[in-house]
Amino acid sequence: MRLTIYTDFSLRLLTYLAVHRDRVCTVKEIAGAYDISRNHLLKVANHLANNGVVEATRGNGGGLRLAKAPHQINIGAIVRLTEPDFSLVSCFDSSAGGCRIEAVCVLQRALQEATSAFLKVLDRYTLTDLMTHKTTLVDIFQASGRPVKWLKVA
Repeated sequence: MRLTIYTDFSLRLLTYLAVHRDRVCTVKEIAGAYDISRNHLLKVANHLANNGVVEATRGNGGGLRLAKAPHQINIGAIVRLTEPDFSLVSCFDSSAGGCRIEAVCVLQRALQEATSAFLKVLDRYTLTDLMTHKTTLVDIFQASGRPVKWLKVA
């Protein structure tokens, strides 16, 4: 399973806002901290704001902040909110026309079970859990000239 870059950016944005709860942060600032696309991050920020996860303020001095306390933001819920679907194989999609062996297919059930287990694990985590190394995160974000490169997991 691979999460979309949209979900990746959503989790990065929320992590940054959780680290900087004491102030409003701009999309430009967050994009610069991670060295990622500001335009893509802006779409993510709008989506999270429209769904009540972050608060967005326009104008001079505006920006983003968490709409809820970090312990109230569930990682599994964020992944569900930002992923377009969890159809790991085409037979999960009823509009794809089905599969000849669907009635007896064990693989489909196994993949559904695996997806459910994946989300169940993420449901055990909140944004607070991602702040275990908050002091180090603050130092990394403040390091000048060294944007954060997120680890890519294959």
